[in-house]
Amino acid sequence: MTGSLTFGFIGLGVMGEPMCRHLVQKTKQKVLVHDLNAEPVGRLVQAGAVDAGSVAAVAKADIVFISMPSGEHLKKICEMPGGLLEFARAGQTIVDLSTSPLKLTRELAGALAAKGAEYADAPVARTRAAAEAGTLAISVGATSDVFSRIEPLLRHFASEVTHCGNVGSGQVVKILNNMVVVGTVTALCEAAAIAESAGVSTKTLFDALSKGSADSFALRNHGDKAVAAREFPERVFSTDYMHKDMSYALDMAKDAGIDAREAALGARVLVEASQAGFGANYWPVIVKVIERSSKKS
Repeated sequence: MTGSLTFGFIGLGVMGEPMCRHLVQKTKQKVLVHDLNAEPVGRLVQAGAVDAGSVAAVAKADIVFISMPSGEHLKKICEMPGGLLEFARAGQTIVDLSTSPLKLTRELAGALAAKGAEYADAPVARTRAAAEAGTLAISVGATSDVFSRIEPLLRHFASEVTHCGNVGSGQVVKILNNMVVVGTVTALCEAAAIAESAGVSTKTLFDALSKGSADSFALRNHGDKAVAAREFPERVFSTDYMHKDMSYALDMAKDAGIDAREAALGARVLVEASQAGFGANYWPVIVKVIERSSKKS
């Protein structure tokens, strides 16, 4: 499938670097890489990638992967002078692995299509550890032809790859996934605070919940490994990043005329955590602001 194709990868952050490393090591193809931070670029060059030096140079690749921290960053690398839109051409495919706003996704897909290029939104889910292990989950929005072309590449760093429909559908699924996870973890944090005040430890509570109908992936991962363990490191999926994704969910709800009350609550708690100085910490740190509010009352 790859033949003599050239790949590009822009954005080598917490998730982008390990994804790109899998691509370099498993495809054995030329991979042009670019990031403003020289350190991950250097590590990937040692792994066999090529330092492109600029977005414009990466834009020469046949298939370009993007992993950006926000829609604003995605919009910039596409629309700036020397950006992806300027160099887009027929036969090229752009794959956005970021979590990006639905409207922007469809706008960029249309702008690229006008130049003959094809676009797929393929936001990734799961953790940095999953990115390192190559076991991410990816929801893809693309035509059937584009999906069949990129699926084997995505499977180099993902164990679950789901075609959700046309462009934009991958973002819808990923954003709503995060919305549901925030609602679940917020409930777990509230339950933990109530249990502790009643003399039951969070660990005991979560162990019991895991054996009943309240069991979930969020409980066994965000709950056990972060909330119960009181582990909220930086350079993991942060409070500010999760609030960004919740803002995208609320924008979609507004456009649909839906009053997403639980999502609004989750977004508000994330804002409070950021204002309390936890913006860079792993986002289940929201338990700390929930505990503080209970003590104030």
